[in-house]
Amino acid sequence: MSELSRIGVAIDSDLLAKFDTLISERGYTNRSEAFRDLIRDELIEKQWERPDAEVVGTVTLVYDHHVRLLSEKLTDMQHDHFHHVLSTLHVHLDHDNCLEVLVVRGQAVMVRKLADALISTKGVKHGRLTITGSGNSL
Repeated sequence: MSELSRIGVAIDSDLLAKFDTLISERGYTNRSEAFRDLIRDELIEKQWERPDAEVVGTVTLVYDHHVRLLSEKLTDMQHDHFHHVLSTLHVHLDHDNCLEVLVVRGQAVMVRKLADALISTKGVKHGRLTITGSGNSL
């Protein structure tokens, strides 16, 4: 970690009270770490706005495995992008539904393109891409 700098921030008392409640519920022991996490989150979000930025993340899918050829389509897409898919987790939620989580890595534009293709596949009930940085830039 680099040298620490102290800053002063003026915040409306009501807003600060709400912030304190929020960070307490999330388990923060002090405001400083909560502020650092907020700043990191914004920096990461800004980073993956650049199409060439190297990102890591997860694609979460919920789908009905009875939909004709859906599992095969999703698997084929993953094989077509094997260099972006690091790992997958497949969970049987019930008799009909499956949860699949893919760990992905690559340029932001390619990771988004893959996630969009997977999520928009007919039969996928819900999907979400969560992107973060690799930690090197923070």
